[in-house]
Amino acid sequence: MTIDKKPLKQSKVNATAVAKLAGVSKWTVSRAFTPGAYVAPETKDKILSIAAELGYRPNLLARSLTKKNTHIIAIAIDELKNPHSMRILDAATKSLQSRGYLAMVLNITAGENYQSVIEMADQLQVDGILFMANLLSNDLLDIAHTVHSVPLIQICRNSEQARDIEIINIDGFEAGREIGQLLLEQGYQRFGYMKGPDMPSSHLLRMDGYQHQLRLHQHELDLMLTAGKYERKTAYRLMKNYLEVTSPDKRVDALFCENDILAIGTMEALYEADALNSIAIVGFDGIEEGDSPVWNLTTYDQQSEILVNEAISRLTKGPKGDESQWRKGRLLLRGSHIKK
Repeated sequence: MTIDKKPLKQSKVNATAVAKLAGVSKWTVSRAFTPGAYVAPETKDKILSIAAELGYRPNLLARSLTKKNTHIIAIAIDELKNPHSMRILDAATKSLQSRGYLAMVLNITAGENYQSVIEMADQLQVDGILFMANLLSNDLLDIAHTVHSVPLIQICRNSEQARDIEIINIDGFEAGREIGQLLLEQGYQRFGYMKGPDMPSSHLLRMDGYQHQLRLHQHELDLMLTAGKYERKTAYRLMKNYLEVTSPDKRVDALFCENDILAIGTMEALYEADALNSIAIVGFDGIEEGDSPVWNLTTYDQQSEILVNEAISRLTKGPKGDESQWRKGRLLLRGSHIKK
């Protein structure tokens, strides 16, 4: 009778075993795997070679806990169906990984699980919080500042002045002003704005800059549409209803949508009504979908990757960049701002 012998499970190699073969201390092995720590080049090469041969990998989490830092940054985000959210999440995780950090994603979309996510953030140890969501709650702010005393940086939107929060954001007022000027130059007379969540305009300042530029030329907003959230279908329904109740001669000439998802939903309704290009549309964010030949969406690119890198550099105690390099986005002129 043949008995199949199962291979014995190999015990996990530790730093002590590597140190013994390399003829160094366990602490030298640890330093060889620590970015920025000095170890003589020949010694480091020897340690890494032996570690590779033995299949040794340091337990970064256990080691960081002993040093009271985890090299983990929490990313608080919502609106994950929004392509722009995914764009900045992609940029953030890549930037963290390039610096030797891990990302812990907290989906804080409002709903039944919101409180449990906040409680989880309270229990976990992180070195900082990158806040990318629409509304910074007092619960999360207290966890960052009061409970754990870790830095929190808010990105892509502003916050109430009373809060002591570092903000990395473009000049939304200037962006809105540029869009207003673009539409005025086309000779339009009636102007609209579609916003997402019904929050104070100071969180973004896009609408403020837009209205300011219109008023400089003796124009006011003729239409304000509030979607309530950044969702394509919601924008589609909102514009569809507007088209149904408003005769063509009474409609606005141009509509600035607070982000690209709202703009695309709006253009879908126009397309369905065989009225595409009857209203000039401008979006905001510069998502890839807007570059489709179907929409040809004129938009404002926040250059989110630059904002993300600046925020993460600060969270990981890196250098601060020149504000002029990240405070300004760029207008992407395609074709949707031209009414036909």
